[in-house]
Amino acid sequence: TTAADEAAAHNAADVMFAQMMLPHHSQAIEMSDMLLAKQDIPADVTALAEQIKAAQGPEIALLESWLEQWGEPTEMPETGHDMPGMDMDEGMGGMEMEGMMSEEDMQALSDAQGTDAARLFLEQMIAHHEGAVDMAQTEIEDGQFPDAVEMARTIVDTQQQEIETMRELLTTL
Repeated sequence: TTAADEAAAHNAADVMFAQMMLPHHSQAIEMSDMLLAKQDIPADVTALAEQIKAAQGPEIALLESWLEQWGEPTEMPETGHDMPGMDMDEGMGGMEMEGMMSEEDMQALSDAQGTDAARLFLEQMIAHHEGAVDMAQTEIEDGQFPDAVEMARTIVDTQQQEIETMRELLTTL
């Protein structure tokens, strides 16, 4: 098969997965950056934030390259109807993906310090990762593009492990 054939071998689920995972991963990196800029954060929590950034940065570049290859926008078009796996939240100006933090959540993380910040980061990132796992499982079930399905499997595996780690870390704070 040619590269053009492979690019054509994608479906709407692949596009939705890539478009939804971009802002989701971007927010995880933003949350990690917020935590890493703080003082008095336990080393285990700092190491986890570094690990999340290291995993999700390259995935963002790959997701963007796939969308470009497919001739699709990097942002989801505004729609007036519910998308599977998404919650409508009128106050946010449209759609909100599973596990995404609100502006209030992000402000709370920004304002928190020390152990409180570490605890809040872990609690928020568990919810954030659970949303990503749900979206990735939908891609595994419905996606067609082999590399996107493979990334989804990796997200499920790594983020499930990170959720377990975060739950364990919460018991130590």
